[in-house]
Amino acid sequence: MNSKPKTTVTFYNGLTTIGGPMIEVAYGKSHVLFDLGEVYRPELGLSMEDEDFETLLKYQLIGDVPNFYDPQITGKPIDTKRWEHSAAYISHLHLDHSKALNWLAPEIPLYAGPITAHLLPVLNQDGNFLLPAANKPKNYTRPIISAELNKPIQVGDITLTIVPSDHDAYGATGLIVKTPDKTIVHTGDIRLHGYHPDWVHNFMKAGHRCDMLIIEGTGVSWPERVNEENSEEFTGQKNEKELTKTIVQYQKDNPKRQLTFNTYPTNVERILRIISDSPRKVVLHAKRAELLKKALKQDVPYYYLPEDEKIDALDPNLEISYADLLADDHQYFWQVVGHYDQLQEGGLYIHSNAEPLGDFDPAYKPFIENIEKRGIELVTLRCSGHADIAELKEIIAGFEPKILAPVHTLHPELEENPFGERILPKRGETVTLS
Repeated sequence: MNSKPKTTVTFYNGLTTIGGPMIEVAYGKSHVLFDLGEVYRPELGLSMEDEDFETLLKYQLIGDVPNFYDPQITGKPIDTKRWEHSAAYISHLHLDHSKALNWLAPEIPLYAGPITAHLLPVLNQDGNFLLPAANKPKNYTRPIISAELNKPIQVGDITLTIVPSDHDAYGATGLIVKTPDKTIVHTGDIRLHGYHPDWVHNFMKAGHRCDMLIIEGTGVSWPERVNEENSEEFTGQKNEKELTKTIVQYQKDNPKRQLTFNTYPTNVERILRIISDSPRKVVLHAKRAELLKKALKQDVPYYYLPEDEKIDALDPNLEISYADLLADDHQYFWQVVGHYDQLQEGGLYIHSNAEPLGDFDPAYKPFIENIEKRGIELVTLRCSGHADIAELKEIIAGFEPKILAPVHTLHPELEENPFGERILPKRGETVTLS
């Protein structure tokens, strides 16, 4: 007599790093994988050309995941006799959760929330965002199924439900996975201080008393700096609305001064709020304006650098001269993406979670020094995309999981589960839920 299948969870990557989780839930002949990112380690100095499969495995930047990767990438066939039903999911746009999605076997369906599914091909239209697919043009993005939020998706014996969540990547979602006997929740990157804390609270209700909660723990990664006022990840504004108000206030307080800024490209909602609330006319670099146009059908004022090629999708009536921006000290608040040596001495530049992202990036210190050498005041306005320590406790309490599995953190051992067991899986370890 055949025994009844059991639910298993295998942790392939992203356990003691900030980013790059790759986790599989399996039951019987059905299995699903989430996410498909690459761990961000700029100190390795790898170029896109260096990022082949074996190199990324060597440095543990991706997981050694069987039966999901494209055989043309790995040289290993997928065991179709073992697995009759397969699917994959990505929680949001950030590269540590999405960069390897083109390496998923073409026949395996890939799901994401609607905004993520729509934005990723636009972000990758030049082929500089995602890892390239085998035997496809550089700018190819594999099909991504735009999932209807809160509607179950059947993958053999497994049911996936993609739910709205909140992170600084626009359109971030969480995942509820149900097998015939267990419920597993994957938070993706999550916080309670963003624009939509109500979505997170609804997520917690939907996944309450889950059998396993796989939660990101970026907020507990630096225990030695928890009481420092300038702790990098959680310095500054406590929520996104406060950050927008602060940016508006800088404009009001500096009526006669060149004001510039930059943000991370996937933080679309922050850009939209800045555009909506700013007293000055906000002008984006043409590539960022193109993203809003193609992904959201929103037209905004923009400019070209002298070396830029024209973009057909943009309305020529909204173009602002780069020379006018360089000379301006009162009318514009504009996104600067280079040529900092051309900015006005005495101006003010706001770096809002933009690249370079922080001290861990070797490019960050020279970037800061270059701006300050110009006599430009640099203001760093951060609002973390991640829950801090207190919020993580609140989120765990909202789910009340029977098993807590912290990932996406330098110190998973610092996350606790007052409601049941806490496990610290190793890379490649399979946990059977009995």
